[in-house]
Amino acid sequence: MKKVFTVLFLLSTLTSRAQVPVQKIIAGAERIAEYLPLLKGHSVGIFANQTSMVGQTHLVDTLRKLGINIKVIFGPEHGFRGTADAGEKVGNYTDPQTGIPVISLYGGKRKPTAEDVKEVDLLLFDIQDVGVRFYTFISSLQDFMEAAFELGKPLIILDRPNPNGHYVDGPVLDKTYKSFVGMQPVPVVYGMTIAEYAMMIAGEKWLSEKANARHDYYRTAQNSVDTPFHFQVIKCANYTHNSVYQLPVRPSPNLPDIQSIYLYPSTCFFEGTVLSEGRGTSRPFQVFGHPKLPAHLYSFTPQPNEGAKKSKWYGEICYGWDLGGSTEEVRAKTGNRIQLQWLMEAYRLFPEKDKFFIVPKSGKMDQSFFNKLAGNNDLWQQIKEGKTEEEIRKSWEPALNQFKNIRKKYLLYPDFD
Repeated sequence: MKKVFTVLFLLSTLTSRAQVPVQKIIAGAERIAEYLPLLKGHSVGIFANQTSMVGQTHLVDTLRKLGINIKVIFGPEHGFRGTADAGEKVGNYTDPQTGIPVISLYGGKRKPTAEDVKEVDLLLFDIQDVGVRFYTFISSLQDFMEAAFELGKPLIILDRPNPNGHYVDGPVLDKTYKSFVGMQPVPVVYGMTIAEYAMMIAGEKWLSEKANARHDYYRTAQNSVDTPFHFQVIKCANYTHNSVYQLPVRPSPNLPDIQSIYLYPSTCFFEGTVLSEGRGTSRPFQVFGHPKLPAHLYSFTPQPNEGAKKSKWYGEICYGWDLGGSTEEVRAKTGNRIQLQWLMEAYRLFPEKDKFFIVPKSGKMDQSFFNKLAGNNDLWQQIKEGKTEEEIRKSWEPALNQFKNIRKKYLLYPDFD
């Protein structure tokens, strides 16, 4: 009888816990009362895109209705409205919906100039990240931070949850392979919100020399009543690094849903190979393949679409893999780690192995886009040499453990450990 009572008690406890409502995660931009007093009476420059929403209303429209004077909008890759292809050049223009000038910070120009912000008192950053090193919004963040610090403009970052914030994994970038798809010595999946990342690159002095010096000055003088704020973060509410977060707006044209976002850290490596990574389909980064892979595999035919007007193998049948499924199924497939098995199996089955990785015009593989994604000159060679996944992962451990220790210093939310 005692055992029965114990079981019933435990079931009752589990049931009562299951009925406890999960608190809604509130993004920094939605916590208007926290930052509106900082904006009032000032002219503002905003770095934003289509993810910069406050409920159903764009942040720009929300702030304008509240009487905030927005002088200029800055846009990242894919543009302010988020419709441009990956890598597509977006020029400056006047936003037809607001009449506010939009300055593109993607392509040849990556930082605001003194001229761009001469009528601006402070800068605001609000863009949804997906927590992956080669997703370029963290590179844009770094350039924007450097410009703000160098030009003496106070900066506010409105934080947003990281849908891949529940783990840390992948090779840490060797700065020899620094590029816009990887600027700092961090792993592919770094497990930080964009504000935590910003605090890290400032705190570790990974910015420009002038920006580091300016940040040090303000940090030293921050207790003085005469020193205005220099860099401020508006945190999310009810978020932890164990949170499951479904993005309300797709962060870019080729990450249409959470399944693509979960798989992106593992399947984006196909961008550096001759295989299609699923661009031109309804499920980019969930399907991948090539016309020369075995015909008994899953088949798909990429076609131009919005956000993927140009890519590989359009109009041709590709054979490969479909990793799609429910949110739970896809998250289980990733196993909270970078999965190399798909890349390795595709290489094993590909008939022309010397043509699998895209070699740049220089003929030097160490200058390849694959190496920029990997952040090293090792991964492609390890795959060609037939190393096991565990052997490859073992080579990541020293730098990965070092990064994990750095990361913990800048966390704003309870960790997944």
